[in-house]
Parts: sequence; C-alpha cells; structure tokens
Amino acid sequence: MTALSLSLVRGAVTSPFKRAGRPGATLPARRAVVPPGRIPPGPLAAYSRICGFAESGPVPLTYPHVLGFPPAMRLMTGRDFPLPVLGLVHTWIEITGHRALHPTDELELTVYAHSLTPHRRGTEVTMVTEARLGGELVWESRSGYLSRHATGAAAPSDPSLETPPELPTVAEWRLPAGLGRRYGAASGDRNPIHLHPVTARLFGFPRPIAHGMWTVARCLAEAGTGSGVGEPGRIRTVRADFRAPVLLPSTVTYAAAGAAFQVRGGGRVHLTGSVSREG
Repeated sequence: MTALSLSLVRGAVTSPFKRAGRPGATLPARRAVVPPGRIPPGPLAAYSRICGFAESGPVPLTYPHVLGFPPAMRLMTGRDFPLPVLGLVHTWIEITGHRALHPTDELELTVYAHSLTPHRRGTEVTMVTEARLGGELVWESRSGYLSRHATGAAAPSDPSLETPPELPTVAEWRLPAGLGRRYGAASGDRNPIHLHPVTARLFGFPRPIAHGMWTVARCLAEAGTGSGVGEPGRIRTVRADFRAPVLLPSTVTYAAAGAAFQVRGGGRVHLTGSVSREG
C-alpha cells in the first residue's frame, strides 16, 4: 500500500472523531518537507499523456501539485488537523510558476496549512505547496478545501454563484467512464469518488466524477503550456474555481477567450479560470 493510500485510510478512521466548525479550532503549525529529488520519468510521462501535455519539454505547470499531494494528505489526516478529510471538497486553486521546470530539476517541496476561513457552506482551509530549487522558490500553489457544515449565520453574498458569461467554444472533450481510474493511476490520487459507480454512490454521486485537477490540467494543455499547442508564451499563473462536478462518462466543452477559460456540459458550468503568460 502506498503512503497516499495509507493517508486515505487514516483519514477514513479519524474523520468521524472530528467536528467541522468547532469554535477555536486551529491549524497545525508543522510543515511537511520532501527533500530534493528528481521527478520519476514514468509517472510524469503517464500524467502528461492522460492530461494532453507533450511528453517532452518542461514539466506541466500542474505537476508539482501532484508531487505535493501525498504530504498534504498526511497533514490533513493527522490527529491535529481540525477538519475531517472525508467529504472535503476542492473548491479552487491558484498556481504560480516562477520559472519553467524541467524533469531533471531536483525539487524540494514544502506543504503546510495556511488558514481557516468561514464559508457560506461551512469552513474552508487553504493549503500551500511550495517547490524550491537550490533554496530558490520556483513554484507555489494555494488550494481551498471546503468542509461543509451548518454555519448558523446568514450566507454572505458569493460572486462565484453568479452565472459567468459564456465564452466561445474551442474544443469538445468526450470523457470515458474509466478516466478517473486512469488519472488516479497516473497521479496517485485514488479517491473513491473518482473510481467506480459503487464507491461514488457512497458519497452521494450517481456516477464517478472527474478529478478537478485533471480538468485544470487538461485546460492548460489545451491552452498551451510549452507543449506546442494553443497560444504561445509560457503560462505563468492559473486560477481555477471548481463549480460543479463532471460526471463520467460525459461530453464537455472547453471554451476560452483571452485569459479566461471554462468547462461546460449538460447546461452547467463545471469550472472557470484564468491564466497569465510571460512576455
């Protein structure tokens, strides 16, 4: 069993003993550090294929998040983490690549919990992942994860609830039923909601859902991140907001205009985002 699988098991065991929204809850001050090491070429190639990136050239902008996910899970499933990991919903992510990364770079990763924030539907934790090369910060991400619970207060206005303007269609993607299993094998993220109809139904989904991070990565591959497709210029930053799950199998539309992009399907907007480029 992998370290990530052990974290998922630990999360299943500890979650029933944690109460989201507990007054005075604090985050652990400790940080998880992964010492410098080269990226294994096999998993990187598999990830690039499933997400639509070129298998040679710079490391995809989203890939260090994959490398940082196991230590993030170790933190979030620890006894001192205040939120139950079961049921956490990935709500948004911001990534900044300060320079292009290459497969031979020996990255040191640092992961920590940054803040707890009240949300209209519960409590949101911000997790930070940083990658350094020779002590220099070369990549960083911030992710929001929502623990849903009754708040006992009036819901504040939320701009993310507004229907975004429809962007021009760029491509149509046919997503197979096994996409979650294939991405899980490439990334190591084998959350049961992505793998099989039976395990997805245990968490309230009629069918498996696509990984949010696969959807972001596929958007960046379509937009072009040094892979030879899409617009020129390395994508330096991306912000993505997850608005609705993508059920598998399904057909969705990738749409984009200028810096903005979105994924739509079945009359719903699944994801919205924006990028900035160098130059």
